[in-house]
Amino acid sequence: MAVQVPSRQLFIDGEWREPILKKRLPIINPATEEIIGNIPAATAEDVELAVAAARRALSRNKGKDWATAPGSARAKYLRAIAAKVTERKTELAKLEAIDCGKPLDEAVWDIEDVAGCFEYYADLAEGLDAKQKAPVSLPMETFKSYVLKEPIGVVGLITPWNYPLLMATWKVAPSLAAGCAAILKPSELASITCLELAEVCREVGLPPGVLNILTGLGPEAGAPLASHPDVDKIAFTGSSATGSKIMAAAAQMVKPVSLELGGKSPIIVFEDVDLDKAAEWTAFGCFWTNGQICSATSRLIVHENIVREFLDRLVKWTKNIKISDPFEEGCRLGPVVSGGQHLKKGFFVEPTIITDVTTSMQIWREEVFGPVLCVKTFSTEEEALELANDTHYGLGAAVISNDLERCDRVSKNLQAGIVWVNCSQPCFCQAPWGGNKRSGFGRELGEWGLDNYLSVKQVTQYVSDEPWGWYRSPSKL
Repeated sequence: MAVQVPSRQLFIDGEWREPILKKRLPIINPATEEIIGNIPAATAEDVELAVAAARRALSRNKGKDWATAPGSARAKYLRAIAAKVTERKTELAKLEAIDCGKPLDEAVWDIEDVAGCFEYYADLAEGLDAKQKAPVSLPMETFKSYVLKEPIGVVGLITPWNYPLLMATWKVAPSLAAGCAAILKPSELASITCLELAEVCREVGLPPGVLNILTGLGPEAGAPLASHPDVDKIAFTGSSATGSKIMAAAAQMVKPVSLELGGKSPIIVFEDVDLDKAAEWTAFGCFWTNGQICSATSRLIVHENIVREFLDRLVKWTKNIKISDPFEEGCRLGPVVSGGQHLKKGFFVEPTIITDVTTSMQIWREEVFGPVLCVKTFSTEEEALELANDTHYGLGAAVISNDLERCDRVSKNLQAGIVWVNCSQPCFCQAPWGGNKRSGFGRELGEWGLDNYLSVKQVTQYVSDEPWGWYRSPSKL
C-alpha cells in the first residue's frame, strides 16, 4: 500500500522551522527496510529556541492566554485537536504502521485512543476550575486555608517509538490541560505522527509556543532538553538506562521527573482456567504490539498440573498468528522497529516461547522488547508469587484463575503498579498507569496524569479581628 510520508520541519513557536544545523535523519520502513523519507534532527541550538518559545507562551498577556486562562478555554483546543485527529484517523494510522511496524488494525485502535485521550483531558481541564480554592480543614478558627493548583511551567516530554502518537498524547494532553507549555521530543525511530500532531495544532490555532515538537537523536536533542535550566519538569517513557541518566541530569537542578521505564511482567496461570481463554490472553499479553511493549507479560508462570496441555494450546494459538507486512489484511504481528531476525525482508521476529529456563537466566530477568515469552512452573500460590515478585521491575502483572478470591489475594500481593485479572494489557485513559521499583515512579493517565503537571499552592489567611498577641505590644510598654 503506497503511503505518502509528509516532509516536515521542527515545530517551534507555532511555526515550521528548519533545524539550525540543517541535519536530517532517514525514516526506515521496518517491513521493507526501505528509506521512505526523513525527519529533522534537532540539536541543543533548537532546544534553546523551543524552551524560549515555551517560556513566552506561559508569560504572554500575563499568562492569561494559556497558563492562567480558565481550564474551559484550554479544553476547547484539546477538543479541537481530538476532532482533527478523528478526521485524519485513517491517514494517521497508516503513517503509524509504516513508521513503527505495528499492524494497521492496532494503529487504528491507537489513533482512536489518541482522540479519546484528548477528549478526556479536555473534561479534566474544565473540571480544574471548580476545584480551585478547595478548602483545607484547620484546627484553629482564626485561620482559613485553601489550595490552588497551578501549572508546573515548561515541561519536557520524551517519548518512545512503540506507541508513537499515543505515548506522546499521554503526556501532551494532560500537560496542556494543566496549563503548562510543552516541548515534545519523540523517538527518532518513529516520529512521523508526532510531527503530524504539530500540523493539527497549527490548524486548530493552538497559541504559539504552547506545544513545540523537536525530532532528533537522544544525545543531541533529548539530553539538552532534560538538562535545560529553564525546563521545570521532565516526563520520560523509555529504557531504565536512559531514565537513570535523565534523573541524574535533573538532580543537578532538583528538577522533578516522572519516569515510566522498562518491565519484565509476570502472568500467573492457575490450574482451574479455561485453557483456550488463558492461552489467548497469554499470547496477547506478550505478542501484542509485536512484543514491543514495556508492560508485556513476558514471564509465564503456569501451574505444574496443566503445563503440558496449556503449552500445547498456547503453541497452537501462537502458530495461528498472522505475521506479515502491517498493511496485509488480518496482520497480527508485524516487524520490530529496527534490525532483527529477518524472515525474507524486513525486521521480522517470529513469536518465541522458551521453556526450561532458570531464574538466573538473563532471558528470564531482562526485558527483550520483542515477541519472546519465557515459561516456569509452580505448585503453590506462594511459590507463584515468589517467582512473580523476584524481579527488579514492577510495572505490570496478570493473574488468570476462576477463583476470584484467589485473584483478589494475588492482586494485593503482586509488586506491580498495574495488575490485570483474567486478561492482560487492557489500558484505559481513565485509570492510572505506572510502575514500582526500576519500572519508574509517578502515574500517567486518569486524574493522576493531570496531577503530574500541577503544583499545589497552600494559601492561608488570618481572619481574626484580634491581634496575634505573641509579642508584647510596644504601645503598652
